[in-house]
Amino acid sequence: MNTEELKTFIFLSKVKNFTLAAEQLFIAQSTVTNRISELEKEVGKKLFTRDSKTVKLTEAGEIFLRYAERILELQATSIDEMNALSSHSRKFSIGAINACYEVYVKPLVDECLKNNSVTSIKVMLGHSLDLIQHLQDNMLDMVFSAIPLKRIGFNCDVYDVDRVVLVCKKGMNEYPDGVSKAQLAKLPYLMCDFTLSEAGVFIRSLFPKNHIFRLDVDNSSKLLHYLENGLGYSFLPYKLAKEKLENGALEEVTLKDFTAPNVTTYLIYRQNYDVKRFLENKFDEA
Repeated sequence: MNTEELKTFIFLSKVKNFTLAAEQLFIAQSTVTNRISELEKEVGKKLFTRDSKTVKLTEAGEIFLRYAERILELQATSIDEMNALSSHSRKFSIGAINACYEVYVKPLVDECLKNNSVTSIKVMLGHSLDLIQHLQDNMLDMVFSAIPLKRIGFNCDVYDVDRVVLVCKKGMNEYPDGVSKAQLAKLPYLMCDFTLSEAGVFIRSLFPKNHIFRLDVDNSSKLLHYLENGLGYSFLPYKLAKEKLENGALEEVTLKDFTAPNVTTYLIYRQNYDVKRFLENKFDEA
């Protein structure tokens, strides 16, 4: 299989139409057909089911799609690394969930960029499971994750433990004496799922099944804007909300008849990888 076949397969899986795929890829429809046909011959499975107007991934196609995307990502990463060698003597590839980036990774990146010119840094933001997979595919050097990895060949350190706080705009707390579990479900709550962490499971459990939230996003840092504007309440890691709490933009809401679990950040990296060089700003050491 070649790169163009994989790119065509991935694109066709999105648009689900041979004619549209050909038009948007600026190639003949017969070329799309031939590329898919050659790919199906090579993998030995039908990747699409077809009717007169649309195509749909088969079960085998769904499985192959994940690998095709990873193959192209690996190729792009290898090219980036080879190009970086020409101008930078140090290179770090870091994966982080959004909240971890704001609290832990950004300060490290800022320090690195200010203090030396020989280091190249690549940052990938995403969900813990996806980032861990990229680490195992050698596309990342280290991952700041909400969930641990227990696998031979990798270190998984507890990087930090933070408490989870319920916050709202300063002066707009309807429950100055504290909010109960029963009252929480009636609040205009802005939801951010802490992926698969214990804190995320706990927060979901506080609300009825299929509860409709006023806002539901997968990036906790994006909630700060709405909270500052008095549009609701949300649980956040304390360190993510700390600056807003200290400058009076937000306030912490007391919990009356329950407590929130802590949220743990894990640093995962391959064994024998010198992670301290990045964490301790030892960028210019040989």
